[in-house]
Amino acid sequence: MTKARLLVSAQGRPLRIMFADEARFGRMNRPRPCWAPKGVRPDVACQLIREFTYLYGAVCPKDGTCVFLILPTADTECFQIFLNTLAKKYPRSHILLFVDGAGNHNSGDLVIPSNVTLSPLPPYSPQLNPQENIWDEIREKVFKNYALKSMDAVYDKLEEAALYIERNRKIVKSIASFPYIELHLPHMHGQHDSVQGDRP
Repeated sequence: MTKARLLVSAQGRPLRIMFADEARFGRMNRPRPCWAPKGVRPDVACQLIREFTYLYGAVCPKDGTCVFLILPTADTECFQIFLNTLAKKYPRSHILLFVDGAGNHNSGDLVIPSNVTLSPLPPYSPQLNPQENIWDEIREKVFKNYALKSMDAVYDKLEEAALYIERNRKIVKSIASFPYIELHLPHMHGQHDSVQGDRP
């Protein structure tokens, strides 16, 4: 955080605090509870087909904005693409991006964009990352009890999920605004640019 403060001061850019993660989605699903009329046992589709892809995401708890990208694997190359996309979306801001300790997040081969600073979360603490709650929302509201027949159907569902989240910033803020963020980062958390990305 000290590095981010110094860069923000030197560059004269507003600071945007975001949390990033990637999650696997595909044709292997797990049945979830659902409503049914009293006395009726619902039929829920289930399949174990090992075809999947990854949705990379970053959430800003302050204003509820998110950035998503569908990529084939959870490796350094794909994370680099996601970082570059994030940096280009907010070129006039400096992004303090919190990530977990996955190998693709701290690889020496990464080229960190000049307007991004990576900050690791404590080990084994997914509960500190609001992006984890975004995955839960997507699985519950968009992927719940679907047995998708092709990877094209998976991609379509992921695009639907990204649009659903991006269009519901109030919901995102309600599930991503963890108390510890306001408590520990209050002096940074109020500095943000336009919620639609940086103006040209």
